[in-house]
This record gives sequence, C-alpha cells and structure tokens, in this order.
Amino acid sequence: MARASLLAPFALGSLGTAAAYAQEAATEAATTMDKGDTAWMMVSTILVLFMILPGLALFYGGLVRAKNMLSVLMQCTMITAVVIVIWVVYGYSFAFGGGTGPFWGGLGKLFLAGVTPDSEAATFTDGVVIPEFVFICFQMTFACITPALIVGAFAERVKFRAVILFVALWVTFVYFPIAHMVWDANGLLYGWGALDFAGGTVVHINAGIAALVGAIMVGKRTGYGKDNMAPHSMTLTLVGAAILWVGWFGFNAGSNLEANGGAALAMINTFTATAGAIIAWVVIEGLARRKASMLGAASGVIAGLVAVTPAAGLVGPMGAIALGAIASAVCYWFVAVVKIKAGYDDSLDVFGIHGIGGIVGAIGTGIFASSSLGGVGYADGVTMGGQVWTQILAVLVTIVWCGIGSAILYKIVDVLIGLRPTVEAEQQGLDLTSHGEVAYHS
Repeated sequence: MARASLLAPFALGSLGTAAAYAQEAATEAATTMDKGDTAWMMVSTILVLFMILPGLALFYGGLVRAKNMLSVLMQCTMITAVVIVIWVVYGYSFAFGGGTGPFWGGLGKLFLAGVTPDSEAATFTDGVVIPEFVFICFQMTFACITPALIVGAFAERVKFRAVILFVALWVTFVYFPIAHMVWDANGLLYGWGALDFAGGTVVHINAGIAALVGAIMVGKRTGYGKDNMAPHSMTLTLVGAAILWVGWFGFNAGSNLEANGGAALAMINTFTATAGAIIAWVVIEGLARRKASMLGAASGVIAGLVAVTPAAGLVGPMGAIALGAIASAVCYWFVAVVKIKAGYDDSLDVFGIHGIGGIVGAIGTGIFASSSLGGVGYADGVTMGGQVWTQILAVLVTIVWCGIGSAILYKIVDVLIGLRPTVEAEQQGLDLTSHGEVAYHS
C-alpha cells in the first residue's frame, strides 16, 4: 500500500491580533477531516481483521489434519494479539515514526507518543485527512496478518511457544523495516520509486520467503511422503478462502485511504484478478490431471488475490485478469512441480502461492501499470522498462533482507527453546500435546 505521510496535530495557542487569527483560520482550512474516508477506512480495517480471524485461521485449519486443527487456530489468534501489542508499543514507530532513515522510522512514536484523537494522517488528496488512530489500526492489521501467513509453511510440526517467539522477533527485525522501506516517504524502496499499492513486497513476498526458509530449516513433517496428509476439511478451507476474498476488499481498496475512484479501481481489480486466477488454475489442473479440484479453485482464489495486491490501484481491470491468470499458472507450477522436485515440505504452499504470486504481482505491476495496457501510467520520465527494473530491485531487496533475517531468527529460536516438538507429540497431534484439547469428538 502506498504510505500515508503523517501531519503533525495542530497546536494553536491564543493569537492576539487579527492577522494571527486569520493565519489560524487559514491553517485550519488547510486540512479537512473527511468523515466518509474515515468511515471507509474503519470498515476496511475491520475487514482485514476478518481476513485473519476467522478467514486465514479457517483456511489453514481446513488444510491440516484434524489432530492439528486447533493448533493452527490458536497460532493465528495468538499472533494477532501479540503483534497488536508490539505494534502500539514500538512497531508503529519503527515503521512510520517520522524518522528520516531509509530502513526504519525511529523512536518518535514509541507507545504512540503524541497521538491523540485529533492527530491526523494524510490521504492522497492534498488537505484531506483521516484520524491517525485509524491509520495506525489499518496498518496494524497488515502487521498482524503477514506473520500469520508464515505458519502455514511449517504447520503441524512447530512448538507453539517457538512460533510466538519467532513472530515477535520477525516483525521487529524483518517486517517493520520492510514496511518502512516500501511505504514511508523516507524509505529506501519508496525513494527508488518502487510500486506496491497494498503489500506485494511487504506482505506476500516477505511472508513467502520467511515461509520457505522456515520449511527448510524446520524440516519435513514426520511421515511426509508416507502418511496420508490430505486436508481434513475442504469445506472449512473454502469458507476460509471466501472470507479472505471478502476481507481482501478492505486490504486492497482500503489501501487507497480514500473512498473515491481509486478505491473503486482497486475494488474491481480485486474481483477480476481473482476470477482470472480461479479460471486459470482450474483449467490448468483439469488439463494436467483430468479433474478440477476444490482445493485447486481455492488455491486460485488466493493466487489471484496475492498477485493483484501490489497492483490493485495501478492497473486496469483487463490487466488485472491477465495478471491473475499468469500468477495462477506460475503458482500452480511451483506447487505441483517445483516443490516436489526440490523436496521441501511447505505444508500449505505459502511460498508457492504467496511468495511466488507476490513476485509475479510485484514485477507484473511494472508492466500492467502502463496506460497503454489500461493502467494509470508511470511517473514523469519513467518508462515501462525502467519501472520493471525498479520492481525487480525491490523484490530482490525484500528477498535478501527477509531471507537472511528469517534464517538468523529461526536459528536463535531453535537455540533458545527448540523449534520442533518430539516425534511422539507430533504423531499424537499438536492439538492435544500443545493445547490439551481436540477440535472434534467422536
């Protein structure tokens, strides 16, 4: 999402002259707290939370075996709670604290210092603002869902406390810096002119790379390739995917920060790209396997949503269909072919869909943003080739930062408390061994 630079709250004292009063009136008139935009952003924020709980939790929960259903639900729930607290304590400051560094926002907003109900955050229209608390909450939900995506890569085989410790470290040293680099006006990648409307690099590539590193470092599930590890409830998986699609309108259209034509463009693209991706996945799977599965359709939903995220407010509806279809085809190849040949156990295909879909979407944004292809066009003097190269550089920086950082953090957690439960605990199921309960009773 393109960042919103923050406006300092107005602190106007008693002004004793007519000229001073006139200056005060002119200053007050310079910004307008738009109630419509504010209401839309509050709804969008709630929609993104809806994506996590229950959307992502049910999507992932249905994909694991019944004995691990509650472990996934609990991880998503606890991650959300922990990141919310971290965000208001120091995360918001690290990402958007007003610092001028290219990698972090500084300490100026620790504990939300200086933020009041009257504090303002800018939108993309000069003089139109929303409450800073609303911007804080909206960005907070992005910070929550990104690490929650990662757990799908090592689902069914990581200790609960290890997940929570890793997430706390990961958002601090990986997510917040990347969010600042991409969405803050002082950020490194923002300064390069990288386009990321709603989180292709910040959310999906970030989560996908951390997921791949985690899947490799944690190792395969006990019995992988021998035991039946089919999803225990495709019904819940589709329910979760459908909730994700609905919530994603807040994710994408909300990233416009205003209820206007830009949000409408992001909205229709969230429809069309997803539809194109579903059709592409189902057709490819039907041709390759002679059957079209519900799991394939649900995977197409997520692939399309991921791909259009960085492009939502920048490409046209037809370009979004093409982008969704292309990403779906590439994601299918990684899930059905590359993962098998490479031999890593990405339990719920987080890298194959979020990582790869995010990469395709981020680079594709540089292509389909062209006005000749129905997009909004480029900045003055920027060509398609130049924008695509910038997008590639942004992708590479995200991969390197996240890959190295995640590997270090996994190792730290493994040394401190260990990543994996015992083989016996894993075979019995994490629901019982980690949480002392089961999702279903015979």
